[in-house]
Amino acid sequence: MRNVLLAILMVALFLNPASAEELTGTLQQIQKSGKIKIGYRTSLPPMSSIKKNSTPEGYSIDLCQRIVAGVEKKIGSDVSIEYVPVTAEERFDALSGNKIDILCGATTNTLSRRELVDFTQITFLTGGAYLTLKGSKIKNNFDGKKIGVVKGTTTAVGLKELFQEAEVTAEIVLLNETAEGFNALKEGTIDAFSADQVVLIGLALSADDPGLFSILPDMFTFEPIALAVRRNDADFRLVADRELSRLFRTKEIQKIYDRWLGEFSPEMPPAFNALIKFNSISE
Repeated sequence: MRNVLLAILMVALFLNPASAEELTGTLQQIQKSGKIKIGYRTSLPPMSSIKKNSTPEGYSIDLCQRIVAGVEKKIGSDVSIEYVPVTAEERFDALSGNKIDILCGATTNTLSRRELVDFTQITFLTGGAYLTLKGSKIKNNFDGKKIGVVKGTTTAVGLKELFQEAEVTAEIVLLNETAEGFNALKEGTIDAFSADQVVLIGLALSADDPGLFSILPDMFTFEPIALAVRRNDADFRLVADRELSRLFRTKEIQKIYDRWLGEFSPEMPPAFNALIKFNSISE
């Protein structure tokens, strides 16, 4: 009888590998609830935005959907997705307060932010740049101009430091969200809008008339974008990193890049090709 019970136990362990180890942190929470909460910014195309039917979409959203598949494999059961919109100001509190499980947008990985959250592997490389109305004749001559930027972002910090060092007398207009800055530019209440270059590209491409806008070529910051997760949750972060490494290692990331950025840049820039090699970590 003892041998029979032992055999049954061994079979059960092999049929459900997740049961052989105790899940902790976010993975345990997801397993119990059967749901993962994905936080996203609503107006950061092509990284994350809302389609006309109110469904989130974007480069980072695609990455997070692949990570959900990795979570399902890890816990051994299906998981439903709840998309939770967050603002730039509240996004990190949403993670620490368990309102979301992962932040999928265009968040720059910095040391100061690591005091609040942890980050996955770098998912994209970009930098702060400027969007203007075509014909405005602004070419880094910002004295006396109004430059909009979303508060609480690394772009806002970089812009302030740049203008101080260069002794530029422009007025920095702090805004709550990217959509607010884009509308302010269209309405003429600011002369330029500053954000990550990839986001500015997405805003211009998604406009009714992309030809109205111009993106200045120079970037004034370096922004390594990553997905944010709760601090000290190594098991969940490993699941995310494992799936990201698979995407880069198998070159599946190229299809995701083409879907969201191929229209603007058919050939991937050298920095992104280098990122593919850097992130192709073997099992």
